[in-house]
Amino acid sequence: MSKHIPNTTMLSPSDVAFVLDPTQPVLTHSRSMVAESAIEPHAHPRGQLLWGSKGILRVTSEKAVWVVPSTHAVWIPGGHYHQVSNETATQTRNLYVDPSFCVRQNSDKVVMLKMSSLMREVILKLAESAGSLTKERAHNLGLVALDELESLEALELYIPSGHDPRLQRLISLIVNQPDQSLLLEQLANQVGASVRTIERLFKAETGLTFRQWRSRFRLMNSLEKISQGYNTTLVAHELGYSSVSSFISSFKKLFGCTPQEYAQR
Repeated sequence: MSKHIPNTTMLSPSDVAFVLDPTQPVLTHSRSMVAESAIEPHAHPRGQLLWGSKGILRVTSEKAVWVVPSTHAVWIPGGHYHQVSNETATQTRNLYVDPSFCVRQNSDKVVMLKMSSLMREVILKLAESAGSLTKERAHNLGLVALDELESLEALELYIPSGHDPRLQRLISLIVNQPDQSLLLEQLANQVGASVRTIERLFKAETGLTFRQWRSRFRLMNSLEKISQGYNTTLVAHELGYSSVSSFISSFKKLFGCTPQEYAQR
């Protein structure tokens, strides 16, 4: 995992993520992140529900990358090393769960979740009214959040990473500069490897070819624009698809619905 992203404002993780107090099952933290910001790689004892109420977030762990639009969130169990970054201005609303509370016991891994209307409203209430809520009220709302967190739909929407340092550096280049369309040869040169070596590493460590990996990354980056009502033709063109129909087909294969259907959710 890259510890430094060029031309990026590096931020420290929230202190509340490290507070151990069973009497406060859920603590919140809000942050406005300017464009091209990142939070230093870290791990904390509290589990974290990371949600960007505006903008799109990228979460990078040692094994994968998640591109997270405002319609989704990411659950990060306590102790998992990760980094959060963003390309555009973003507002994050975070819930931090004390480790004394067992949450999503069936899966001890970072996972992308489909946000519900109830969870959005509870998070906003906790985050934006923190100073005016009584301790009892905050505690009760926190328990509601924990109950709703258990029922959120988990989605296998992530981009696999790798262990080889050259592959990790190349993936970081793509993730941190998503609008760049460098050829594989150019990327390989930047990390000191041959095209053939990088192609072999992608297949061996991610299970995908470089072309498949980059296509999935670009499709996941399209979610925010699709959810904001951007024209499908424009998005397809920006992603480099030769036709709108091929973009729609690829989108449906990955997400199980067309861009238009996704926008209406």
